[in-house]
Amino acid sequence: MDAIDLDGAPAAGECPALRGDESRLDPLIRNNPFPFYAALRSQAPVYYDPKLDTWLVTRYEDAQTVLRDPITYSLEHGYQDRYANGFVDELAEIMNRDGGGFIRDIIACDPPAHTRLRRLIEKAFTAHRVKDLEPRIRQIVVDLIEPLAERGRADGMKDIGAPLTARIICDQLGFDFDDVGVDRIARWTTALLAQIGRMQTRDEMVENAQQMCDLQNYIIPVIRAREAAPREDMISDLVHARLDDEQNPTLSFAEKVSCVRAFLIAGNDTTAAALANLMMILATQPDLAQQLYETADDDRLLSRFVEEVLRLEPPTHGLFRTTTRAVELGGKLLPAYAQVCVLFASANDDAAEFACPRSLDVHRKNIGASLTFGAGIHRCLGASLARMEIKVAAQEIIKRLDNIRLAIPLEEISYLPTLATQTVQRLPLTFSRRAMLRPGTRLDVS
Repeated sequence: MDAIDLDGAPAAGECPALRGDESRLDPLIRNNPFPFYAALRSQAPVYYDPKLDTWLVTRYEDAQTVLRDPITYSLEHGYQDRYANGFVDELAEIMNRDGGGFIRDIIACDPPAHTRLRRLIEKAFTAHRVKDLEPRIRQIVVDLIEPLAERGRADGMKDIGAPLTARIICDQLGFDFDDVGVDRIARWTTALLAQIGRMQTRDEMVENAQQMCDLQNYIIPVIRAREAAPREDMISDLVHARLDDEQNPTLSFAEKVSCVRAFLIAGNDTTAAALANLMMILATQPDLAQQLYETADDDRLLSRFVEEVLRLEPPTHGLFRTTTRAVELGGKLLPAYAQVCVLFASANDDAAEFACPRSLDVHRKNIGASLTFGAGIHRCLGASLARMEIKVAAQEIIKRLDNIRLAIPLEEISYLPTLATQTVQRLPLTFSRRAMLRPGTRLDVS
């Protein structure tokens, strides 16, 4: 498979000059942030965003510096200090009254607490469990895509990405998807992401708080049930996980709720966004789609393709840290307690680390070096599972759908108003059913 250049960021030397008052919050930047990232990398790699009151870290080397120093750059403070965008006391009051308690995102913590939590949570992500999930995930994908193939049109997020990942994460956790439904999970996801996205108003916070109450009121009884009678699912793995020779050998109930809540949202939104990004590339890059059709059964090549898509269009664009002391980064002196946002998407686009970064190149020598899943001690625990889900979905989609095209102009694509993720709001597509091939059969696409 040849390397293919993708649009999204200007070539070197074409970056617009910065005035110094630009913000990642600006709608035009939000919907196409890559030119902004490129300008920052070349002119202000550690940039103070005035509307966010946050330092944006855009170069790969500086991002690695932050991610690999959890003492100087605190994840716990990065999440908690501005959680709920200034409305945390009112959010807590609503959650305590109506939602079974205000429970922080406990998984976002610093050492030494992080070390214990990580060891317990890892028990739900063993290689054995991930491998065993693949046949079930493949069946879920096939059951969803087959009816859509006959229609010839669908929304890549509403009809494919969101319901697919919602079904998969419910299946993994042990939730009844028919009881929960994709729309309810979407509301829960939006509500939780808004607390770390830094863009919600007070009215939005009140509405989001009610959705968070609904979420906790759903998952708390399930956790209690698994405590009493475990099943073969991830919630059971979590609630019965145990460490030897520890003062706190098991998760507290609040930790269980926080972890299940995080798994549901992270396992749904980011993977759905990644699948939508993949379909956007297939819809706008017919040469690339044609090459993929020829190699649908080549697991190694498809895995490398998925890795490149995740580098080029990571579903998580940035996550926050807080400095615990004054520190120099990228030529800037940051004060203690400064908010820092590591822009993974920008780091993945850095030509200093990735040659021809806007090219999708499955033969890239450092193909596994992207920061899509983070780095250091907080690297995403579900990375292997997410990669497998996306690869299986990609494989079944390209076996069944042909001539995938956008049904609206590219410039009409918009994204949810959050800095943490880059989630497309709607992705109307047209396509035709593809003739099914026997494994190993090569399609003539000339």
